[in-house]
Amino acid sequence: MTQIPDLMTMLKSGVHFGHQLSKRHPKMKPYIFTSKSGFHIINLEATQEKLTEALAFVNKVVANGGTILFLGTKKQAQPIVQKYAKACGMPYLTERWLGGTFTNFGEIVQVVRKYTKFKQQKATGEIKKYTKKEQLEITREIEKLDKIVGGIETMTKVPDAIFIVDIKREKTAVAEAIKKNIPVIAICDTNVNPDLITYCIPANDDAVKSIELITGLISQEIQEAANKKATAPTT
Repeated sequence: MTQIPDLMTMLKSGVHFGHQLSKRHPKMKPYIFTSKSGFHIINLEATQEKLTEALAFVNKVVANGGTILFLGTKKQAQPIVQKYAKACGMPYLTERWLGGTFTNFGEIVQVVRKYTKFKQQKATGEIKKYTKKEQLEITREIEKLDKIVGGIETMTKVPDAIFIVDIKREKTAVAEAIKKNIPVIAICDTNVNPDLITYCIPANDDAVKSIELITGLISQEIQEAANKKATAPTT
């Protein structure tokens, strides 16, 4: 299993910095250590404990051949989420949550198929059968869809779990996951309700280093579990 970072590593990454006292969600109280200069300080020992639970679950999902969707649309999270999702071969969304990704997956599949078809037509040169104006429209459509669904092109079914960077921002995704009984692993800052989340990781969801540390660990655990599964002897 992936090694859990020590307290000093998490401190250096700013994992402990919560939101202003006025923004605290009462349900986050068990994960708050103290306050300083008007901001909450997260209990990093609780972070370690919850991270251990989350990674064990991630390992189990991957060992069973499952898929975990990565989601992070806030600006500072976008490149991190894309980087680590790609590193472990998992689907991702970084531009915006597509309403119905869980609750109306059939519609999302149609959009993805359209994107794949247009890409194939361009790659094979089949696009040349269209007028120049139509070719330009298709190229623009590919560029647009690449941003929207490029990260989930290989996702053939609803994922087995979802990893979310900021559940306050991604509340629609959380609601859809709850409706479809899809487990949610998420970074939970001091301003959110952790009871909505299956595997809450108390941590700063704004600082780049904190997002990178947690997302990197999720990705690493997926890679380790996948490698173990690939090398396991078949019975």
